[in-house]
Amino acid sequence: MKQIFNFRLILFILSVFLFTCSEKLDEEPENQTLVNEIDYSSEELAFGTLIGAYQNFQSVGWEQIPLLSVRGDDVNAGGQGDQQGFADTDNYIYDNNYWMYNVFFENWAEDIVQVTAQISALERFRDGGVDSDLIDQYIAECKVLRGFMTLQLSRLFGDVYKINTLDFTQIEVATKDDLMDWISDQMDEATPFLLDVAPNQRQDLPGGITKYTALTVKAIANLEIEDYQSVADATGEIINSGKFQLFNDYYELFKIPGKLANENIWEIQYSDFGQASGENVSHLYAFYGPQNWTAAVEEATSGWGFYEPSLKYIKFMLDRNETVRLETSVLFTNDGIDEILTDPDYQNLPAFVSNTTRDGDIINNYSRANFASGKHYLPSNQLTPGRTAYGTNKNYTVLRYAEVLLMYAEALTRGANGTAGTASEAVNIVRARAGMPALANVTSQDVMDEKFAELGMEWGVRFYDMVRLGNFDELSYDGRTFSSDKVFLPYPLEQLDLSFILSEYANNNN
Repeated sequence: MKQIFNFRLILFILSVFLFTCSEKLDEEPENQTLVNEIDYSSEELAFGTLIGAYQNFQSVGWEQIPLLSVRGDDVNAGGQGDQQGFADTDNYIYDNNYWMYNVFFENWAEDIVQVTAQISALERFRDGGVDSDLIDQYIAECKVLRGFMTLQLSRLFGDVYKINTLDFTQIEVATKDDLMDWISDQMDEATPFLLDVAPNQRQDLPGGITKYTALTVKAIANLEIEDYQSVADATGEIINSGKFQLFNDYYELFKIPGKLANENIWEIQYSDFGQASGENVSHLYAFYGPQNWTAAVEEATSGWGFYEPSLKYIKFMLDRNETVRLETSVLFTNDGIDEILTDPDYQNLPAFVSNTTRDGDIINNYSRANFASGKHYLPSNQLTPGRTAYGTNKNYTVLRYAEVLLMYAEALTRGANGTAGTASEAVNIVRARAGMPALANVTSQDVMDEKFAELGMEWGVRFYDMVRLGNFDELSYDGRTFSSDKVFLPYPLEQLDLSFILSEYANNNN
């Protein structure tokens, strides 16, 4: 297939099925159009309805994933003097009038409503005679999309809407623990109807959601509430399936060669379709990129400098003698290297700690940060000729088999029973790919260190691990002080003004 999705079909389906989400979640949706004009017996249009749900998630804004991640001790906000609210959030100073908070909450809540609308629309196709098993599969995929977005919304804000109906009088705010239980149950409902293949083996929609995506989301939801046996069961099933392997080259995993790798359990797909101009479905990676570089491909543009690996993370990796994972995760400026060298314990840096990447891009000094994220970097020589935007054509990795292995290992070290080998075996698979020596008798701390090294700068994994474990000392670093009242961001002021449901809940739970 040349295209990721059939965009003409998406536009048609969205015009038909996506309800205009009201600014107030207390009001019923409006503007359902053209319903009587749809051929509900059309399998193609049913597929287009599913694609409309995927499109909601694919259109995630540039500011949303960084907001999930910036409070971890693996990453800092760059951009001093700009986006002060983002920098304040990194320092656990929260302003509920900051625009990023409102955009995240509003956009993801609307997306959840829209995916729920797609589920309702799919039932019409069942009634119209489209194969019921196919509709069950499509609805199950929508449930995974909705569950994952709800999980992330709750991770950030705590108690949020549980949306599984278009009857807005029935929508309520649920506690985070209740939401994690609900998400886990939703994944149980979805799993029997999903394809039993690795996502990259799907023939109808390569890279789409499968049974193993749902199991991974279930594992993360149960990790949040420390139900480690459920984590071990879900991840163990994925491991025992034998359908996944780690990509052999960690450095290239996050670049073009890693697209639809057999390690990727979920990735948001983007493409310029191999063309120098014209249609380009892309994510705005400039947010993560260095503000100043001399690219190997001269026309390639730089980034904005708003996402910086922390010095703490870099020193942690140097202390472990990490090679490819550190080189992959961090882009170094000369100022950054000089900053490391001010510490007498770090005078003999490995040769790959350089402001020139192995692909020949030179990361120059810039005012906003001393380091940039290598996991969000696409070498300029991997851009499609004619394309110049930073990172364009790069997929956004969401869930990886490496994370599954490490969740399984953690669950076992915290008392769960496993059916897919030992914790040491799972951890050592991950370490072997990174060129690290095997460990014997892996402990919980070993696993957390491995997660820090392997998953740094990915979806806030580090922050939510430390919060879950109450390990606030790790988050109190470089002058920051973290405490239990800083776990969740405050509800955005604009959402409190617009939603009676949310404002009443907030008033009753203060």
